[in-house]
Amino acid sequence: MSEQVSSWVQRFAPLVPGGEVLDLACGTGRHARHMVTLGHSVVAVDQNADSLAAAAGDGIVTSQIDLEADGAVWPFGPDRFAGILVTNYLHRPLIADMLGSLAPNGVLIYETFADGNAEFGKPSNPAFLLAPGELLEWAARHELRVIAFEDGRVESPKPALVQRICAVKPEFPRVAALLPSD
Repeated sequence: MSEQVSSWVQRFAPLVPGGEVLDLACGTGRHARHMVTLGHSVVAVDQNADSLAAAAGDGIVTSQIDLEADGAVWPFGPDRFAGILVTNYLHRPLIADMLGSLAPNGVLIYETFADGNAEFGKPSNPAFLLAPGELLEWAARHELRVIAFEDGRVESPKPALVQRICAVKPEFPRVAALLPSD
């Protein structure tokens, strides 16, 4: 796995308002560490203890949780996180509760594999691949305002088909969504 911060996360992380950030399925913590450098405290969640050991550090609270286990429930309350980051992970039963944990002015930064990725290797199971427009459907269903969306092929860190979204809760000020000028 690449330790380089995703360009999508790097681009939109500065929009996250002050407060705690959730890095869901954090792996070894590349995005958690990035958010700490931006002044956030981070809750880094993963099911893998070795990954969490690598993710641990100043400003990062790690939590080993298997959210896909039978009977698993979402462990966080509503309106808690200023930002939620998810990369290379998809477990649809979590989505409504996860988005409910986003603060009223919070920012969702989500990036994972999309339908058709089997052409490039794993993941190839449709359960782990976003359907066309699925992230946009989540945003509409949960009344998020879309700042940016992409759906297509990437070459780095390996060739893949991905979908990406940066979306905000209704109280996020429109003027705070600073977009690139070029």
